[in-house]
Amino acid sequence: MEEIKSEEQFDKDVLKATKPVLVDLWAPWCMPCRWYSPIIEKVSDEMKEKFNLVKVNVDENQSIAAKYGVEAIPTTLLIEGGNVKASMVGAMQADQLRNWLNKNI
Repeated sequence: MEEIKSEEQFDKDVLKATKPVLVDLWAPWCMPCRWYSPIIEKVSDEMKEKFNLVKVNVDENQSIAAKYGVEAIPTTLLIEGGNVKASMVGAMQADQLRNWLNKNI
């Protein structure tokens, strides 16, 4: 899991990645985000051969959130080849996240 700190890092580590990237857009004050964080990290660890996980704090990276039209958090994006392949707004249970990932990867 990697914390994205800038647009340049997002471009390099997400948009130009050779492997799909799961992007968790969150904020520290968001209670559903705090509940979801250990779930997305656990599921990502279980499926790490299929994709990389990055976390984007929307308070610190407002331009990234704006670029992807994020209006509510947590928002989860699956980006492959620089394009959003799938997106989900709201926290998911572990089984829901696994099913969503298996359907979209």
